[in-house]
Amino acid sequence: MSKWMTPAAGLSPTLATSSRPPAPGGTPLRLACCVLLLVAGAASGRCPAGLASGGRDPLRALEGANCSWALERHTRSYNHLEGDVRLRRLYSANKFFLCIDKTGKVDGTRKKNYPDSLMEIRSVSVGVVAIKAVSTGMYLAMTKKGTLYGSVKYNPNCKFKERIEENGYNTYASLRWKHNGRQMFVSLNGRGKPRRGHKARRRHPSTHFLPMLPS
Repeated sequence: MSKWMTPAAGLSPTLATSSRPPAPGGTPLRLACCVLLLVAGAASGRCPAGLASGGRDPLRALEGANCSWALERHTRSYNHLEGDVRLRRLYSANKFFLCIDKTGKVDGTRKKNYPDSLMEIRSVSVGVVAIKAVSTGMYLAMTKKGTLYGSVKYNPNCKFKERIEENGYNTYASLRWKHNGRQMFVSLNGRGKPRRGHKARRRHPSTHFLPMLPS
């Protein structure tokens, strides 16, 4: 119990507290533990195990919480889990839609509803996708030299690392191939033509794509 003590001469009023120590697991202690766990989790980018499992003791006070800070951090680099499938048109920062025709030619078009630009983006592992033109069935692929082409069959050349950049656009880098240790990106130049992967850089607008819902 707390009570207000009458101030003695020359002293300011003080709040006196009972000499009995707080009970173990009391609210202040539980709250302090939760705060420490949240801070530690935010620093590591992971949700504390107790929160994820709805554990007991001090974390039970946060049962049902969704660690949005951890999810947002995770989402920036690995947008989708394995098995996720989306239908999108990949619209480049150069204002072209990526398309793959029936011969396997990769190109860009300004036509919004061009059939060959509708893509099925399927996650094959965390942060890795396969991109297939719905109308032609061709998979987007990249050779060892960084050339984009359409493949009839899905193979290791068809795997791309999908990343959300700071400007909100996505980039797609070959999972299999690199050039002198540098990632090679899917890219369309200012004329809508594919650029060789080793000439593209993450910061270039030619490598930036918005996955747009089909209209």
